[in-house]
Amino acid sequence: MRKKYSSGIKSKVAIEAIKGDKTIAEISSSFEVHRDQVQKWKKTA
Repeated sequence: MRKKYSSGIKSKVAIEAIKGDKTIAEISSSFEVHRDQVQKWKKTA
């Protein structure tokens, strides 16, 4: 079953990715989200 994420989490992840202070791997690990999902949310932000 797929995990559903709130828009708040998606926004936080996208902002972190856009900032560029952390790597995608670090962000995905800290938010427990797959790195491909981080990339996708970053593109749609």
